[in-house]
Amino acid sequence: MTLPPILPLGTSIVTRIPVPPHPAGAVAVIVRAPIDPHHSYRVRFAGGSEATLSRGSFGVRKHEKARLPDAERDFTPYIQLRVVVGSRAFGLDTETSDTDLRGFYLPPAREEWSLAGVPEQLEFGEECYWEAKKFVLLALKANPNILEVLHSPLVLDASPLARELLDIRQAFLSKLVYQTYGGYVMGQFKRMEADLRTSGEVRWKHAMHLLRLLHSGTQLLRTGELVLDVGPERERLLAVKRGELTWAEVEAWRLELHAEFDRAAERSELPERPDYASAEDWLLRARRAAVEW
Repeated sequence: MTLPPILPLGTSIVTRIPVPPHPAGAVAVIVRAPIDPHHSYRVRFAGGSEATLSRGSFGVRKHEKARLPDAERDFTPYIQLRVVVGSRAFGLDTETSDTDLRGFYLPPAREEWSLAGVPEQLEFGEECYWEAKKFVLLALKANPNILEVLHSPLVLDASPLARELLDIRQAFLSKLVYQTYGGYVMGQFKRMEADLRTSGEVRWKHAMHLLRLLHSGTQLLRTGELVLDVGPERERLLAVKRGELTWAEVEAWRLELHAEFDRAAERSELPERPDYASAEDWLLRARRAAVEW
């Protein structure tokens, strides 16, 4: 699933690693974007050759031109929260499932204030960590990826500051989920329908996660609680992933879920907007702590 920061098609990028026969620093354009920020992009070079690259192996060309020489610094010691998300947190894991780790990091104030600044997110392998302010802003916008980090039952590491944020995680839940979850699922299903017409192929795993997201969003609007585990829907969702349902059956289920989602939104007792004051209070405390690092 993905909301920003997925880069759009046509974005000009610069590779940070050699991609034979191209050296590091080669220019290419994005020709296929992933389903979420943690999967790979397909890029095309000037001569027409293509490659599949992870987000960390390239930069946006207009950003790379301004990047300072010392911008590659190690911020991993400042990771505050590390949790398991994805299939293992959703109860959809199988013997081949990866372990996806997400969280946030809080850079020292001196790095935040420096000319080089700090990256909005750290990515390596199956791990991704957002900078604290970016993390909070996305949570306030009801970004599903971030809300799922805050509500993952599989917390591996959490600093005292991270624990404070987890203690106020309900502050980020609001009726904005109706817009973000619903809008994303509708947009992605339209895109999948277009892919089906042009290529005859469907990314069944992606379809499964879209249905899961609608199910999760409906439960959140109904109960005010974000529960990641899909419970009794596991086998039916995995059947979608395996391609055992037809597209018509998947679309019918999506429409059924969307109708439930709409009804849940009408009756939801969630606040209209998140608690911005609590979020800002936590962020200011975190920033003050980072001054001493």
